[in-house]
Amino acid sequence: MGNKEAIVNIPTDLGGLKNEVIVQRAHRYEYDHAMRNCGAKVVEVETVEQYQNAFTEKTVMTNFFNAQDAPIGREEWIRVAHQHGVPCFNDAAADVPPISNLWKYTQMGFDLVAFSGGKGMRGPQCAGLLLGRKGLIDAARLNNSPNSNAVGRGLKVAKEDIIGMVAAVDWFLSQEDATMEAEFRKRADRIAEQVKKVPTVETTVFIPPVANHVPHLFVTYDPARVRTTGLEVMQKMREGNPRIELNPGSGGGPASAGLPGGENTIIVGVWMLQPGEDLIVGRRLREVLQNAAGS
Repeated sequence: MGNKEAIVNIPTDLGGLKNEVIVQRAHRYEYDHAMRNCGAKVVEVETVEQYQNAFTEKTVMTNFFNAQDAPIGREEWIRVAHQHGVPCFNDAAADVPPISNLWKYTQMGFDLVAFSGGKGMRGPQCAGLLLGRKGLIDAARLNNSPNSNAVGRGLKVAKEDIIGMVAAVDWFLSQEDATMEAEFRKRADRIAEQVKKVPTVETTVFIPPVANHVPHLFVTYDPARVRTTGLEVMQKMREGNPRIELNPGSGGGPASAGLPGGENTIIVGVWMLQPGEDLIVGRRLREVLQNAAGS
């Protein structure tokens, strides 16, 4: 599998090639450009009927965004695509843990599944895993180093990152979901103990349902008493010593799982911290909020 002559000509010459990728409207996102860079044409659908009718002789694959709910579920999405003899790709970049997701989606029937090397894998952020059917994996490899005359040349992963990715996989498979969750909850609780000393501050530990499925600390407060916004708190944490980066959902839209968002919200991701750093984060966050409360 794999057309070396076509690879050389992509994306300027797509003569005779299949290049249509079917995507649910709810799954359109800022990573579409990766498909378009390869000369793909995105075909949007919203219903199963539209999905059935979207397949043509030009359809090369379907793309499913694992973290986002959509009208057509995973099993139905796979069933229809395979009915038409078309492979399904699943973008599950942020969707470990649980550890079992590494094989859950391929066993479900997805032909290719991608995971980020960073995030829950805790490996190199510029590396990742592409899992699935061997023939498709072999075809994908033809588009990257050491095959230099290909779109993927500018996206090559260094050998050091590959070794780091192997080490990350070994480490990740040696962990247990319950043990990791318990540790992350302890970190969130230690930060919460600090910030709850500030008047009107309330905390909740929540776990997003799919992407980044680990405990996060959700902090809210009365803006009439603590006179700042989540975005301002994020900036002050960033400007301190040491620099501390809050979850980008802070001060913005709904955090996750139905919890309210808003200007007076702060989200702390604890899973990337090293031992003892939760205490540093807690003390600094309490300091910023106390200063805003005038106490």
